[in-house]
Amino acid sequence: MASFAPPTLLLVAHGSRDPRHAETVRALAARVRELRPWTRVEVSFLDFNSPAVPDQLDRLVAEGARDVVALPLLLTHAFHAKADLPAVLHAASVLHPRLRLTQAAVLGPSPLLIAAVERRLYETGLRPGDKSSTGVVLASAGSSDPEAIAVIAEIARELRHTGWCAVRPAFASAALPRTEDAVRALRTDPGVTRVAVAPYVLAPGFLPDRIVRGAAQAGAEVVADVLGDCPELAELAVARYEEAGRPALVGAAA
Repeated sequence: MASFAPPTLLLVAHGSRDPRHAETVRALAARVRELRPWTRVEVSFLDFNSPAVPDQLDRLVAEGARDVVALPLLLTHAFHAKADLPAVLHAASVLHPRLRLTQAAVLGPSPLLIAAVERRLYETGLRPGDKSSTGVVLASAGSSDPEAIAVIAEIARELRHTGWCAVRPAFASAALPRTEDAVRALRTDPGVTRVAVAPYVLAPGFLPDRIVRGAAQAGAEVVADVLGDCPELAELAVARYEEAGRPALVGAAA
């Protein structure tokens, strides 16, 4: 019987001058490939790193791709997802009119992201029994988009409902409070005996480093790692790909 290839999954990351960013994105792509070995998974970047999204799409078309799902590796639906990426994909569609190109939803919000944050917190040595006395600063990169800021605040509330003593959002840029100010504020919350900073960012870079510096400046006892290539993000990427209106599983027909 005939065999049908599923759409190519093109992971689209923001990009950074920090080489750790691209390394982390590629590690996440490797995890996604492990979950969907029958799907071609490629990586591209909106800025700073190669391949750029247009270049990667040109290559895919040249190699025969006719169906691509572009998945923004972004945690909120802000400027890059609302304007930047749609403009790039529209230009690619004009250039390659036979290419079926779909933009998937951004990664957040999702319960899997809450699970990823907690994974990183537990990797520091915290245990579930520490929740009732630990305040958490959920520190994101920041955005000038009010919708994105509201989403981060809502995620902080959802994280608080999992049992942490208190959770406050913070931002490395474009919005307040900064990480160091949120750490200091948590010190005044009843029942908080230690403060943990959980970076709500995908990969290392300039703004995540600012989060870490702010945590150190304010004396946070615990600083978790970025979300990175954790299993929950790989699972979420696959879910967003499948939600984009493409076949969830297409393989060789019996």
